[in-house]
Order: sequence, then C-alpha cells, then structure tokens
Amino acid sequence: MSLVTTHVLDTATGRPAAGIEVELSDGTTTVAKGRTDDDGRIRDLGPETLPAGVYRLTFDTGAYLGPDAFFPEVTLTFRISDPGAHHHVPLLLSPFAYSTYRGS
Repeated sequence: MSLVTTHVLDTATGRPAAGIEVELSDGTTTVAKGRTDDDGRIRDLGPETLPAGVYRLTFDTGAYLGPDAFFPEVTLTFRISDPGAHHHVPLLLSPFAYSTYRGS
C-alpha cells in the first residue's frame, strides 16, 4: 500500500467523486499523480516510503465541479512525521465548501 492514500466524497450528492485528478508534491516537486476510482479513492498514490516533511495533495476539483466551480482546485497541506506510518487524507467536497481530516 502507498504511504499516502486519499478519497473524495461529494457531500452534495452523497456519493464518491470519481475521476478527480490528484497530485502529491513536496511543494516544489511532484511525487506522484493519480485519479480517483469509481469509489472516489486512490489507493496507490505515491511511493511506499517518503521522508518526514510537509506534503501537498492538490485536487483538480474544477474538472469535476464544472467550469464555474467556486473551488477549481483544492490543496491540502499536511506533515509526515513518521515515515513508516500510513497517511490517509480524505476530502469532503461540495460546490461551495470542503473539509478534510486525518483518516485511517
């Protein structure tokens, strides 16, 4: 399993958000890219290990929400303190709001 995984739930429809492109970076370099599956998940995003540090997941929400999306992109910044631990970073998305949390 990848060290970093994510999933996107569309809270307006109550369904997974499929087909959203996601980029994992360290702020300057792209580490990995993926696209959410039919269940809104990316299970294989990135390598099995990453050094401790600050990382970003950038979600192309505009392609999912449409050309008039209020949030055309969502970037979640998080810290990896334990390079051996799994980090699941979900996104709850609606047309005019989003939230996140540290998942398991």
